[in-house]
Amino acid sequence: MTIRWTYAFADRPAAHLAAARDFWTAVTGTRLSAPRGEHEEFVTLLPAAGADACVKLQGVGAGPGGAHLDLCVEDVPGLVERARELGAAPVAEHEGWAVLRSPAGQLFCAVTWNGESVRPPVVAGSRLDQVSLDIPPSAYDAETAFWAELTGWELLTGSLPEFRVLRPPAGLPVRVLLQRLDDERPAAAHLDLACADIAATRARHEELGAVHLTDGRHWSVLRDPAGGVYCLTGRDPETGGLPAVTPGATAPHPPRP
Repeated sequence: MTIRWTYAFADRPAAHLAAARDFWTAVTGTRLSAPRGEHEEFVTLLPAAGADACVKLQGVGAGPGGAHLDLCVEDVPGLVERARELGAAPVAEHEGWAVLRSPAGQLFCAVTWNGESVRPPVVAGSRLDQVSLDIPPSAYDAETAFWAELTGWELLTGSLPEFRVLRPPAGLPVRVLLQRLDDERPAAAHLDLACADIAATRARHEELGAVHLTDGRHWSVLRDPAGGVYCLTGRDPETGGLPAVTPGATAPHPPRP
C-alpha cells in the first residue's frame, strides 16, 4: 500500500476558524479554497501556482484543537483494511475517504490521491512539513510500530531517546515525528514548521497574532490566534535535516506543552 501524498490538518475550534484561516494562510503564503462540508468546516490552503496543497484546516468542537494526518492513496479501502489489521479502529466511512483511530487513540484519515506531486515552496524562510504525534509512554512502542508498518517509511532514531522520525520518500511534503510523552496523557498531535531563522519566523508569527510560550536551544513553542499550540524548529526547511548539535546540547524539538 503506497502512500502517494500527505496532508497536515490543523483542527481548530469552529468558533475561531476564521482567525485560524487568516493566520495560517499568512504564515504559509497560501490562499483559501472554497469551504467544504455540511457546516463549511473544511478548507484547503492553496499554494502558489505550480505546487500542490499539503495543509488543511478543520473546524471542530470546543477546546484548543490539535492536528491529524491525511494519508492519500489510490486504494482507500485497501489502506483501511491494512490499518485495521495493524490495530486501528474505524471511526467513520465516507465516499472516497475514511476516518480511523490509531491504537493509541490518534485520529487520522485515509483519502483518495488526486495526483498531487509538487511540494509547496519554502515561504519567508519556513515550511510546515511535520506532524508530531505525542504519545503516552505505555503506548509508545506499539504506536511507533503501527505507524512504521502502515506507512512503510524509513524509521529513524531521533536526537533523544523519546524521539523517532518517519521519513517519507523524496517528494512527499509531510513527515511524522513520534514523540514519547513524559507522563500518561491522552495521545495528541501538533504541527511543526522547519525554519531557517527561528527568531525571525517567531517575530513574524507574533506580528500575525501568535503568542510565544517557551523556547529551547533549537525550537520555539507558540500558540496561534485560534488557540492551537505548534512549534518552530531549527530543521532545514528545504531538507528537514537537523542543525548540528554540539555534545551536551539539548535536542532540537520540545516536549509537548
